[in-house]
Amino acid sequence: MKNSIAGGKPYAVQANQRPREDQNLSQRQLAEILHMHKTTYARYETEEREIPFDIAIMLAKYYNVSLDYIAGLTQQKEIK
Repeated sequence: MKNSIAGGKPYAVQANQRPREDQNLSQRQLAEILHMHKTTYARYETEEREIPFDIAIMLAKYYNVSLDYIAGLTQQKEIK
């Protein structure tokens, strides 16, 4: 299931993999932070499942980025 918003990168990859790797976190570590099973989290990164809005909010808060960044609407991480 591929999702792209306004021509941006699919939010599953945008929201999870890059920031997670920037912070040297494994999928398992981030899944624990989000209180979910690693397999569920991995499916968000591989786009097998869409990221629920409440998880997108948790990711935005954790990474201190905007929901626009999580959604792939912008490449700017900073919240304005």
